[in-house]
Amino acid sequence: MRVLAVGNRYPPAATGGYERIFAGTVAALEAAGHAVRVLTTPELEWYWRDGAFPARSLRERVGLERRNAATLRRVVHDFSPDVVSWWGMGGMSLALIERVRRAGLPAVGVVGDGWMAYGPEVAPGLPWQRVDLGSGARWLFISEAVRARALAEGHVLPRTGLVHPGVDPAAFAFSPAGAWGWRLACVGRVEPRKGIAVAVEALAALPAEATLTVDGPVEGGHDAELRVLADRLGVADRVVFTRTGSAQVDGAYAAADAVLFPVTWAEPWGLVPLEAMSVGRPVVATGTGGSAEYLDDGVNALVTPPGDAAVLAAAVRRLAEDDGLRARLVEGGRATAAHYSQAAFEATIVQALEQAAS
Repeated sequence: MRVLAVGNRYPPAATGGYERIFAGTVAALEAAGHAVRVLTTPELEWYWRDGAFPARSLRERVGLERRNAATLRRVVHDFSPDVVSWWGMGGMSLALIERVRRAGLPAVGVVGDGWMAYGPEVAPGLPWQRVDLGSGARWLFISEAVRARALAEGHVLPRTGLVHPGVDPAAFAFSPAGAWGWRLACVGRVEPRKGIAVAVEALAALPAEATLTVDGPVEGGHDAELRVLADRLGVADRVVFTRTGSAQVDGAYAAADAVLFPVTWAEPWGLVPLEAMSVGRPVVATGTGGSAEYLDDGVNALVTPPGDAAVLAAAVRRLAEDDGLRARLVEGGRATAAHYSQAAFEATIVQALEQAAS
């Protein structure tokens, strides 16, 4: 089987959750003996520029859409795919989906965020273009929250399913914790929606020995804003910024006594809590968006309201003072992480593509 895999970003250019599951599935397809051609930016142009989606004139949009159409035409001609696999299409030419549909190529899309809702706004394409998503592919959503958002936009999607990203237990092996030392960590992209500012504010309400490690790629210079906040709150010497390589990120979890996931937006799914659970660290999270589908307060995590630093600090104090609570959360978290495996996620997508191609 020959699979054309299309999305807006791909490692190593970007290594967020969406890109990692994209690359992992490509590797699984190749391991199963299938040929894969990845078509992504900058080979395809997108509407994103310098950290934003600037308004473009009709002339600019016509040029971008024509160039992307020509690229797709060339790749399809040269590679002759049996099936197309759609990934992150936020900010991309959605007319590509329609072109594949009209060419009669079967397709399966993995929807890992709300691009079906925001995509037509940030990447408006051309006024005369019409995109039939429902007929264009079978769509697999990473959470019920993401699927509900797409349907709420009025999309008619007769062929949908759920496929939850998971953890590779070999990459995130259990690591016994030592004595509590007030070592807190926020792992993942460093950008405003991740709620790291709330974690910094919570740190100011914790004992002086408490530290916070912010570990991940920075977007939009947000680390500078966090440094200013930490300095104003008098905790600048207790906040460490670093970026651990993807292959060693399990060590970032193991080095913490607790992992904070204080996101303030509707996180589509959230791999960070599951990875931390697999390593055996208690998690404090807000449970927004898709993560609400696996986070269970007091069973596998402590769930706090988004944006509430006082409640977040109180939850960390509960962990510090209660060894039994930490042990129960670790046990519950490990069971949850074992339920969501990376291998099962990838196998489901491979099977869906094989069925579509046949």
